[in-house]
Amino acid sequence: MLYWILKRVVLGPILLLLFRPKVTGRKNLPKQGAAILASNHMSFSDSIFLPLAVPRRITFLAKSEYFTGRGLKGWIVKKFFQGVGQVPIDRSGGRSSEAAVNAAINILKSGEILGIYPEGTRSPDGKLYRGRTGLARIAIEAGVPVIPVAMIGTYDIQPTGQVFPKIMRVGIAFGEPIDMSQYAGRQRDPAALREATNLVMDSLKNLGGQEYVDIYATKAKEILANPQADATDAENAADAEEN
Repeated sequence: MLYWILKRVVLGPILLLLFRPKVTGRKNLPKQGAAILASNHMSFSDSIFLPLAVPRRITFLAKSEYFTGRGLKGWIVKKFFQGVGQVPIDRSGGRSSEAAVNAAINILKSGEILGIYPEGTRSPDGKLYRGRTGLARIAIEAGVPVIPVAMIGTYDIQPTGQVFPKIMRVGIAFGEPIDMSQYAGRQRDPAALREATNLVMDSLKNLGGQEYVDIYATKAKEILANPQADATDAENAADAEEN
């Protein structure tokens, strides 16, 4: 209920008026049935504008820290993320990662729309980074299509660290659904998962026109924080994290 109140009554009308999002490719959204929306991730505001462009409810997987804060601020943050359709997951790895995958599959088996940011974190500089293969595993195991979504201009209005967004027009482009059935039964095959994930990232690059960098965004953040770091070493370390 809170999701629809925020979308249709509280935040939605104001944001649509101020930012006038330009939406293209909405015909690619399924009117019913499960699907994954795989979006690039440039800004905190992505999780606000994307639901406004989709008639159906989107459920996102969000890090559990958003739901465990203390005091009034913690309560407000928790209620906000619940209100915009996010459910908590533990991203510490191991069994927790498996639990997150299972949670995602259960959402899809219920016929819902699942929102995933394959880069795993926000881009530190507006570029598109390597996708994590958990996206492909979930799609293959659940047997659902992946719809690429390019958020356009959200980095310009609210890059990481900026509290209040700058008012300017943003874009949301939905690409054609990507059929993962060709990888059926290969949800544990690293080569298949990487190939399937790269299909999604290529589509995102073409939709949004971002420069693509073939390392993980987490490593890009480390490099930007430490310019002396060697990018090749960072990429090799990122390969070891492949899920």
